[in-house]
Amino acid sequence: MSDPNYDPNNIFAKILRGEAPAHKVYEDEWCLGFMDVMPQTPGHTLVIPKDPTTDVFHADPEILGRTMQAVQKVATAVQAAFAAQGIMLVQLNGKAAGQTVFHLHVHILPRQSGVDMRMHAQDMADPEVLADHASRVRDALGS
Repeated sequence: MSDPNYDPNNIFAKILRGEAPAHKVYEDEWCLGFMDVMPQTPGHTLVIPKDPTTDVFHADPEILGRTMQAVQKVATAVQAAFAAQGIMLVQLNGKAAGQTVFHLHVHILPRQSGVDMRMHAQDMADPEVLADHASRVRDALGS
């Protein structure tokens, strides 16, 4: 499916092209996983398809399936790396739903009972903390 609304200059497209930095944790021919620079919880990770698509409505079904396979793999590693009691998956479609980067992406948020999340897209994390978190997830992935 072609996505007529896709902006090739969004930050995730720039990360995919190597024009913007990212603390990568996972990559295959279909997807990329990396740390969210404005994390809501320690270990907040994103998985995006490499395909240029704005949202779930324009995603190629095969690529969407491959993306969810990567989400499952990365979420398992995030859960192990952060000893999470639970994992919350969030996928937003459209501005009214809270989407701020218009490239399909899935948020992986490790959760602990009684620990509140920070607001979405508020504060940038310390790059050294993100590098450490990315290393922990990569170790849990065995890569």
